[in-house]
Amino acid sequence: SPTGDSSMVLQAQEEIIEMEDVFSVKLKRRRFVGQKKGGTLLGITIFKCLHKEENKLTDCAIHLNNLSEDHCHSWFRHLKEILNGFQNRPKSLKVFVNPSSHKREATHVYYEQVAPLFKLADIKTDVTVTEYEGHALSVLKECELQAFDGVVCVGGDGSVSEVAHGLLLKAQIDAGKDTDYIPTPVKAPVPLGVIPAGTANILAHTLYGIKHAVTATLHIVMGHIQPVDVCTFSTPSKLLRFGFSAMFGFGARTLALAEKHRWMPSNQRKDFAFIKTLADLKPEECELSFLPLHIPQEDSHENDRITLLYLGSKDQWHKIQGHFLNVSIMAIPCLCSMAPRGLAPNTRLNNGSMALIVVQNTSRTEFIKHLKRYTSIKNQFNFPFVETYTVQEVKVQPRLKSGFDAKENTYLNAASAEGNYPWNIDGDLMKEASEVHVRVHPQLINLYGVNTDDLECSQTTCNCI
Repeated sequence: SPTGDSSMVLQAQEEIIEMEDVFSVKLKRRRFVGQKKGGTLLGITIFKCLHKEENKLTDCAIHLNNLSEDHCHSWFRHLKEILNGFQNRPKSLKVFVNPSSHKREATHVYYEQVAPLFKLADIKTDVTVTEYEGHALSVLKECELQAFDGVVCVGGDGSVSEVAHGLLLKAQIDAGKDTDYIPTPVKAPVPLGVIPAGTANILAHTLYGIKHAVTATLHIVMGHIQPVDVCTFSTPSKLLRFGFSAMFGFGARTLALAEKHRWMPSNQRKDFAFIKTLADLKPEECELSFLPLHIPQEDSHENDRITLLYLGSKDQWHKIQGHFLNVSIMAIPCLCSMAPRGLAPNTRLNNGSMALIVVQNTSRTEFIKHLKRYTSIKNQFNFPFVETYTVQEVKVQPRLKSGFDAKENTYLNAASAEGNYPWNIDGDLMKEASEVHVRVHPQLINLYGVNTDDLECSQTTCNCI
């Protein structure tokens, strides 16, 4: 029964609420200032997840008024029972907050926007505010994960990468696996939630189609689960990392330079590193070996002119040698504001494949044209110097030039001693000069989110390049 003017009753319209959109129900009471308990019962309030445009989610409250204690308690109990029946919705979460992400906004984002929604949904949280790089990893190694329904990371891509790696590493330790060599890793025991509070937030864009903390939180609260492929990055002797995507060459050198200038403001640092690396553009000489994924002919995309699908013998490795400006290996599409279709639009979240994108040596002008193409919906790979492959394994072997130029040899040896071959794995810098072996493991982790293929295409544009 609506309160207020009785003429409003005539204007009242019937509305249907789907219970799968409801995430909380509370008894509504009128209380005086400072009064913590009791108060006059006014009815119940239902909190609902609202789907807005541009993939955005928000919460809204629907007030149902009734002064009967029995009536309200009966409805309250019944609605709570229905809500408790939704299987994937978390009741307890382990949360990691990286206070130094982006403009040091992660703590504010968590306590102002995320925590109130978790509280409203009656989700218990155990929060760790990380104090140094590797803190989340060391906590996860000791964490009793069975006490939680999920793990949440509030931060940028580097923070999320560390937590995902820690979660999967803990799963291997618990399963008694040798963590130096893991050909067949076991699945993460609980889902991972990503709250964007960094600069690029590629994983958040890929899962939600948008960088929006409330949207990310509501996907977690509603228990939207998405299985996702994960890569292992290994040297011949040890596992380096679990991750979703990696770049070698330009993408890694840019990150390495940005990390050296962490005293700069975040956006300024990234712009500086990008322009400086572009000015000093030079190729890496290396050998790439890859095992193509065998996809039936009819499943290949006719539009992706340069995507090469090998349908030969099953375990046939292919080799490419040469000078490459950039090598990308991605198990997920990697959407971001700079690339609305993704850095690897030819792969999906969980189709058991990786996109190998090889940019051969070319002029700076042509390379910039290729980079600029990412911001549009045109095919960014439609260049003679860009090749893309759909693969299940890749080996990257950097090659040092040998020659009699003493000056050049001195430079090369000094450079390699400094760890001249950086890798950008999910926005995290790793220095590794020896061969790196990358394997994809289908649906190794569950992430809170949706498959962005099902969402409207993000219209975000960006003038970064």
